Amino acid sequence: MRRFIILMVIAFANVTAFAAAPVFNAKNLTLTWEVVDYNYKNKQQSLTALIITNNGTETLPAGGWKIYFNSSRNFMADAVSGNAKILPVNGDLYSITPNQNFTAIKPGESARIEYICENIVVNYTDAIEGPYFVWDAAPDKGYLPGNFIIKPLDPKYPGLVTPEVIYNQNKTIIDIPAGQLSKIVPLPLSYQETEGTFTLAAGVKLTATDARFTKELKKLDTWLLSTFGVPPATGSANTITLGYKVGFGKEGYELSVKPNAIQINASTEAGMFYGIQSLKNLCPPTVYTDKQKSVTLPCVEVKDSPRFGYRAVMLDVARNFQNKKQVLRLLDLMGAYKLNVLHMHLTDDEGWRIEIPSLPELTSVASKRGHTLDSKNFLPASHGSGPDFSNPAGTGFYSVADYIEILKYANERHITVMPEIETPGHARGAIKAMQARYNRLVAAGKKAEASKYLLYDAGDQSAYRSVQYWNDNVIDVSLPSTYTFVERVVDDLVAMYKQAGAPLPAIHFGGDEVPAHVWEKSPAYEALRKTHPEIKNTGDLWYYFYGRVNSILKKKNITLAGWEEMALRKTTLDGHPTYLPNPQFVNEGMQVDVWNNVLGDGQEDLAYKLANAGYKTVLTCVTNLYFDMATYKSWDEPGYYWGAFLGIDKFFSFIPFDYFKNTDVDKNGKPIDRRMFVGKQRLTDYGKENIIGLQGALWAETVKTPQQMEYMIFPKLIALGERAWAKDPAWTTELDSAKAKQMYNADWSRFVNVLGKRELPRLAYEGGGYAFRIPKPGVILKDGKYYANMQYPGMVIRYTTNGAEPTAGSPEYTGPVDATGTVKFRVFDAKGRGGNVAQAAENDKPAI
Repeated sequence: MRRFIILMVIAFANVTAFAAAPVFNAKNLTLTWEVVDYNYKNKQQSLTALIITNNGTETLPAGGWKIYFNSSRNFMADAVSGNAKILPVNGDLYSITPNQNFTAIKPGESARIEYICENIVVNYTDAIEGPYFVWDAAPDKGYLPGNFIIKPLDPKYPGLVTPEVIYNQNKTIIDIPAGQLSKIVPLPLSYQETEGTFTLAAGVKLTATDARFTKELKKLDTWLLSTFGVPPATGSANTITLGYKVGFGKEGYELSVKPNAIQINASTEAGMFYGIQSLKNLCPPTVYTDKQKSVTLPCVEVKDSPRFGYRAVMLDVARNFQNKKQVLRLLDLMGAYKLNVLHMHLTDDEGWRIEIPSLPELTSVASKRGHTLDSKNFLPASHGSGPDFSNPAGTGFYSVADYIEILKYANERHITVMPEIETPGHARGAIKAMQARYNRLVAAGKKAEASKYLLYDAGDQSAYRSVQYWNDNVIDVSLPSTYTFVERVVDDLVAMYKQAGAPLPAIHFGGDEVPAHVWEKSPAYEALRKTHPEIKNTGDLWYYFYGRVNSILKKKNITLAGWEEMALRKTTLDGHPTYLPNPQFVNEGMQVDVWNNVLGDGQEDLAYKLANAGYKTVLTCVTNLYFDMATYKSWDEPGYYWGAFLGIDKFFSFIPFDYFKNTDVDKNGKPIDRRMFVGKQRLTDYGKENIIGLQGALWAETVKTPQQMEYMIFPKLIALGERAWAKDPAWTTELDSAKAKQMYNADWSRFVNVLGKRELPRLAYEGGGYAFRIPKPGVILKDGKYYANMQYPGMVIRYTTNGAEPTAGSPEYTGPVDATGTVKFRVFDAKGRGGNVAQAAENDKPAI
């Protein structure tokens, strides 16, 4: 009888499973997103539509399903079309549920859901991401539609940057002959070309006069072999000598190129490495196009050392993952342009990307994203990653072996890799992973072991929402198990760095964007207060937490790094909440990375306040140093723009010690009201000593592929290297504003000519070619003719007059074009890869 009941249960389960299978194939559906009104009712909101088209042979039912999607924006719950409801789930995940007014969609027909987004639309990043269907009868699995289309914004949208605007911006750029340009980037401290040339070829004699440079000599030999091939048996009379010389500091060098001999001197291996990078930089770009027998270098005398000792790139691989190969490609160019710190943002709400052998759930659970509403076994879809694990941006991590390879690769290029473990906010991935560990061990009867690394109190009823809309992403810092977790992760990281033979001077423990009302109803917090009378409110937990984390790291001779909030103390001024530099941690040697100088938000001088107070400060200013901000206001320029529209000129024009000076537009690109700087702290001479360096940051919410990563970072990274390494330009301190502008324009022309004629032709081929951003050309219609220009002289503009997109085979622009109809222009790099297309104005039609 028992066997019969079991068989009946199995049979019923099979019937249920069969019935739960979706009866409609989502692949037969096309979803189309479009903007109906970019500024709906003039309320700084947009009316958008999602159109569902049935391409199949079966009718899509009027209900029994939901659409899930991701967005960084808020939406009105009730659709304007009256046929659906849009509700937040958690974080950036939303659901659309059809209501009683939704009608079934027959084959070949479509339905529209129109709804209000509480923001205007500017670029395609503003569209919803990764929509997928879930059937009510099978709620644990999501299905992608057959196609998802994003319709471009109407070019009549006012305020967009047009080809005419770009043309006028480019007018200040002077086309400088290649022979008059400096051949080394970043610009050296002292650079002088002398008479004669040096022929660099296979077989040149290499010598190191000091054993400490043996490794650098071998790397140079390998590069020569890969560039020029096997040397001839007769060799070459020309020589390259690497020599030791005192007085160049940690990273300085001198380079002397004479007709028959090259001498590079340095005091350290790092200095020698940078001297060799400058030697490679002297080579013409053609050295990377194909195997050559020799190249000719100008004779030069160079003396060089960096302005800042800390020159960093922050790479977020938590929101969207980038594989090991892509990290190595980034390291190659960081080394080439003399950047020396890779800050890896390894963990966040949306992912944990590094294997911690002692805590396997951190990657078995938190490195995966798919359709889930409980996050018990993996994290939910985010940033358009979709309903399953197949999207490499959503799912992935670095194994111990991967990370060690990254560390070794970086170490060879004298780059320190600083890991970031986000705490206490932005920690949902870790929280859910440790909950999964807890559940596993409790089920095995090991409750004491299960609780060892828990990061939240099950009895905590605190209600909050983070800036990114998460309601469960903050570690409970009152729990003793939180510090057990921190120490365990640190120990595993230390072991990896030791195995790699790589330095670990600092670990970054985040600290940003912890929302209000966390911990207020935590039993662990109440228990902690009873034994720690110095903790009077939840604000005091901040200092308790970072004090304990700092103690853990100090025992291991590791510096605690974090975002600016780590170094701030909450207080009040005239009854209003405010933040001041926290005197408690000033003498602890902590490193503070400051991102918040958003113009108009009141914290424009925060970095200077912290530096003046004594904190070692890294400028990561959103106004000038965020790779992920959109270049300018245009539909085809991806990226967020909440902090600024930020082109390569913002990197180049950054004045670290006085970034108020040449700030000219606000975060919306409008002329700035300089009264906002009245009363703001200026950087003191003491404060200048505490600015240890600059950091460019790539937050990856909008970066889904290796190609997108390279588009957003390059060539801005070269401008970052210029500003972090090269001496302070004269235009930054010139008091006469008119003269300073003239000096800046000359320097800007020099830099963009170097990019267009030397560096970007090189990057088009090096490493198989980088997908750097190629600027849209500027175009105006004047006296019936089309005039075009470009940001990087040396590239090629091509055009068409029949409405087709220009290709590498289209006519080259050499002067004004006399044409009618639809005329399009496009810039191409040395490899024939094109950038965004500029369509010139035609009669009364706007340019796009």
